[in-house]
Amino acid sequence: MADIKPRIRSPYNYVPTEWICALFIGLFGLTTLVHFGQAIRYKLWFLLPTIVIAGIAEIIGWSARLWSSKNPPLLDPFLMQITTTIIAPTPLLAANFIILGQLIARLGSDFSRLSALWYSIVFVTCDLVALIVQAIGGAKASLAVQNGQDPNPGGHIMLGGIAFQMGSVTIYMILAGEFILRYLYNRPIRNVGRAKASPLDKKTSLMFLGLFLSSILIFIRSVYRTIELTDGWSGRIIATQRYFNWLDGGMITLAFFTMNFFHPGLLVGPGPWKSLRSNPDSEPEKHELA
Repeated sequence: MADIKPRIRSPYNYVPTEWICALFIGLFGLTTLVHFGQAIRYKLWFLLPTIVIAGIAEIIGWSARLWSSKNPPLLDPFLMQITTTIIAPTPLLAANFIILGQLIARLGSDFSRLSALWYSIVFVTCDLVALIVQAIGGAKASLAVQNGQDPNPGGHIMLGGIAFQMGSVTIYMILAGEFILRYLYNRPIRNVGRAKASPLDKKTSLMFLGLFLSSILIFIRSVYRTIELTDGWSGRIIATQRYFNWLDGGMITLAFFTMNFFHPGLLVGPGPWKSLRSNPDSEPEKHELA
């Protein structure tokens, strides 16, 4: 799809394509509605302030881009979409951290570098820090644009938030991979005299696969946004619509639908879930996964 080169002034340096914006609004609306229903169905209330909120933010962002497609020179929809699409995937990632913590609690924290509780605390806190930094940077850049000033200082703050998030995702995937390998090969980090770990059942394996796919898609998007902001607000990357459509909208849409199909309510079980405050020295309950 070739980018449209407008004859009128636009803060995007292009005019967002109307049908593409409408398509993403529909896709995010569908997946968010399904996630809301799944959260209610399985009584997994943590999904409401995480995945569902992330979906609503994406809908707002793409609605703003649709507004821009009809009124290209307006600053308000541009500022709305740049802020919401930057921060929207952050709550989605927080849900992944919480789900992995639950899996660790059920399979045995002795295979993990961190206990299940601390795993969730550390990575959700990192996600929250990334969210705050991105929001501050977005607000600073938006204010600069409104005042006709250079938005790049705010963009650099946003870049720091995204880079921090990308780093936390990288560490998260490394530790998760180590946990799975240690469990499969029965190589606990702490010797608690436990029996040999049972093989992963099908549902548990599918949940790990879903978390992996979702995290990889968010990671690809984070790499893109990092390169985009490094190139600057007047750079070629941010002014090329197809990059944004595929590497931001496309990746996050796939991440949302991935978690619809690999849903924790179906694969891990309905709420209330097992407490993460289990004693790491006790024998973990095996195969509580529904």
